[in-house]
Amino acid sequence: MNLEPVTSKKDIHLDDAHATIKGKAKDDEELEQETQRETSRISELQRVLYADARYALLVVLQGRDASGKDGTIRKVFSAVNPQGCSVTSFGPPTELEQRHDFLWRVHLQVPPRRMIGIFNRSHYEDILVSRVRRTLPKKVWSARYDQINAFERMLHANGVVQLKFMLHVSRDEQKRRLIERLTDPTKNWKFRKDDLEDRQRWDEFTKAYRGILSHTSTTWAPWYIVPADHKKVRDLLVARTIADTLESLELRYPKPDPAIVGITIE
Repeated sequence: MNLEPVTSKKDIHLDDAHATIKGKAKDDEELEQETQRETSRISELQRVLYADARYALLVVLQGRDASGKDGTIRKVFSAVNPQGCSVTSFGPPTELEQRHDFLWRVHLQVPPRRMIGIFNRSHYEDILVSRVRRTLPKKVWSARYDQINAFERMLHANGVVQLKFMLHVSRDEQKRRLIERLTDPTKNWKFRKDDLEDRQRWDEFTKAYRGILSHTSTTWAPWYIVPADHKKVRDLLVARTIADTLESLELRYPKPDPAIVGITIE
């Protein structure tokens, strides 16, 4: 099982049937074992990423409410060194942030070289929310497609490798998870009444996501649509894509400083 990047509109499938993988899935134990292998690869490659110092990795997670963004972070990055990783969640912009361009606060959180940065929601909320809730005119939010593409291209040119994952959950599975949040005392804190309002706008959000995926999946910052109804499948697919991407960078440990060659420690 491997994810393929969105390269054209024909790759965008956001109906409920595509929230699960086609065919018979592997059993949970096998999925768990494969995911563990991928997270171990990420851990090994993270060490070389840090030592190599040529690149940063930015992972963007987007998805509807209860699509599994927190769970993906918890599982996929379970083996990384916390010193080389940061997680940023973007809520409604503050008064100061509103006085800047919408990408100002995002750029501040982009990981420096050597680091892995994870965005739990991202700058794409500034299109999604503005479009669906009609808080900005179309000419403003639609202009953000090109602005984001230019921003991400600049990051790419400066050594930031970008992977963007849209966690695609079906309507029925979202309902099941929202009910669980409402009835499970350990998950009540996750439930927001606004989630139900967003659920009523399902088709509008689908259209907005389709616009984002078709306009902003590029060779320098590709989108991947992740079937997210099955959590273990979701985790494996995201972990494998990250590990394969890091491996493709041909990371290497730097050569020793000539000044230390031949030193003897007595």
